[in-house]
Amino acid sequence: MQATDVATRLERVREQARDSGADAVLVTPGPDLRYLLGYDAVPLERLTCLVAPSGGDPVLVVPRLELLAARASAAGSAGLDIRTWDETDDPFSLVASLLPDAGRVALDNHMWAEKVLRLRDAAPGLEQVLAGPILANLRMRKDASEVAALLAAGAAIDAVHAQVPGLLRPGRTEAEVGAQIADLILAAGHARVDFVIVASGPNGASPHHEVSDRPLAEGDAVVVDIGGTMPDGYCSDSTRTYAIGHAPEGFQERYDVLRQAQADAVAHSRAGVTCESVDRAARDTMSAAGLGELFIHRTGHGIGLETHEEPYIVTGNRRVLEPGMAFSIEPGFYLEGRYGARIEDIVIATDDGVIVANQQPRELVVA
Repeated sequence: MQATDVATRLERVREQARDSGADAVLVTPGPDLRYLLGYDAVPLERLTCLVAPSGGDPVLVVPRLELLAARASAAGSAGLDIRTWDETDDPFSLVASLLPDAGRVALDNHMWAEKVLRLRDAAPGLEQVLAGPILANLRMRKDASEVAALLAAGAAIDAVHAQVPGLLRPGRTEAEVGAQIADLILAAGHARVDFVIVASGPNGASPHHEVSDRPLAEGDAVVVDIGGTMPDGYCSDSTRTYAIGHAPEGFQERYDVLRQAQADAVAHSRAGVTCESVDRAARDTMSAAGLGELFIHRTGHGIGLETHEEPYIVTGNRRVLEPGMAFSIEPGFYLEGRYGARIEDIVIATDDGVIVANQQPRELVVA
């Protein structure tokens, strides 16, 4: 992240704060702070807090022992005012002193409850509201560097899926396969493994099953949903469904409908359509084939510095997609006691369609 990005993003958050009626935005360690400052601060019991007044200069409050780490980030290269506090100081009073005329402050959604309450005690006259809507409006629209980061993350997780068929052998447990996949996620360039789902046979009917000691068997359908965080903080997330030896009875016909539903939602997606219309594009195809009741979750979620963030691709969300918005398209079907299936790609909206971050085959791969 460049120093110019810090200046631009801080100015935008101040504008959003003014538009929302907040006198300041307060941000503690987490994805919001990393987005604004390029500072991946460790969340600690000691307070680190960005204070961004809507009408004044921003200040980063940090414990003295974190000063060098803060200076080493883009916040330091941008020349941001960094104020330190010592072990016997009250950092919440310091934050309150930076907001002498504020009446309403917006707190980032990741702020720990104990910090929210201590800030309230230090400044009882300040009305506290959530900064989520302010920050989501900024983070939803990815710039060119963020799009490039998501494409790199997509390519990295694709490299893992390319190796999955060779891991799916009868007699191996989901947990054994999952452990190998986790190693492959790191080997592909991720800094962290965020989740590994290997859901075989009847376990595939639970969308968030993760792994178990169940041995894989001939004729199993296996849902593999995996993701991690890259060194720059941007996330990957992709799902493919496999069959071991052969597909279960009746599975291929349902899977063909699922593949069409996913393709229909991708084809519908572009700037100018609503989030719920993308969900409807997938759901209508599933329902027309009698699979609507087996599609039990939303079609997708936004992605960026978090695996799940705005915008959510779900019925009732009338938000209009804009260029740069990144989200998953992942319809599925789940038949309790038998099997499940899901196909998931990350896409980024453009004026005339989407950029697709994942390129692994969407056909049912028989291992």
